[in-house]
Amino acid sequence: MGNSNKSKTILLWTLTVLITLFSVVYQRMTGPTHPVRGRVEIAGQLMKYKLLTTHDITSDAMMEFNIPNQNIIGVMKWRRYKSHDEWTTDTLTVKNETLVAAVAKQPSAGKVIYQITLIDENGQEYKLSEESVVIRFKGAVPAFILVPHILFMFIAMLLSTRTGLEAIAKRERTFRLALWTTGLLIVGGLILGPIVQKFAFGAFWTGWPFGHDLTDNKTLVAFIFWGIALWRGKNGNKGRVWFVVAAVVQLLVYLIPHSVLGSEIDYTAME
Repeated sequence: MGNSNKSKTILLWTLTVLITLFSVVYQRMTGPTHPVRGRVEIAGQLMKYKLLTTHDITSDAMMEFNIPNQNIIGVMKWRRYKSHDEWTTDTLTVKNETLVAAVAKQPSAGKVIYQITLIDENGQEYKLSEESVVIRFKGAVPAFILVPHILFMFIAMLLSTRTGLEAIAKRERTFRLALWTTGLLIVGGLILGPIVQKFAFGAFWTGWPFGHDLTDNKTLVAFIFWGIALWRGKNGNKGRVWFVVAAVVQLLVYLIPHSVLGSEIDYTAME
């Protein structure tokens, strides 16, 4: 009996880790802050590139592109996002064997939409992205705030998944795991999260009812469902299903890419 219980625990933790890592990688790879990567063949050579989608407010966003020869030139068309600005076209500067693009720094939550095109000696154009790329500028967040925030949120997701599996398996530690999950979510998402937001974008909370930031809103939704689960879960097996519901909800909201519908400056309103 003891070996069977131990084997089931190992199985549940293995599933928990796999599901959590999948959600973290998926969120990381699909979010709007993930750089746009690609490759293009110019003059018979394959060139890799990375287009930035986020940068600190302390400096211009610099991007370098290794070019096959000095006859390749580049241009960047850009304007502030959500503005009445006319499109501006800049020629990329040449530095040794690279072309350098610089997106002018903006205040916190300011965005710039841009598109970079390379042109060979025959006039052939190579757009590095089919659609224009949006880059958002943010303030620096101190490591002593950011690291605990990330850590608490990761462990909250880990224990949330573990709680759901514990409830499905009808085991006795479900309520205790749910308490830990809720506590970590409060500290990581509802306390440290707004502080991170304040440093990065100048406001503690931009979700409901003050805005539509999905990162804030999804944290709030997850917290509400865990509160319901703890309330209903006091009834023992009758309320066990709520722990599964809360775990599924948290997994779904975590799969929403980070920073979607996040803080941004509307320059048209400022004008």
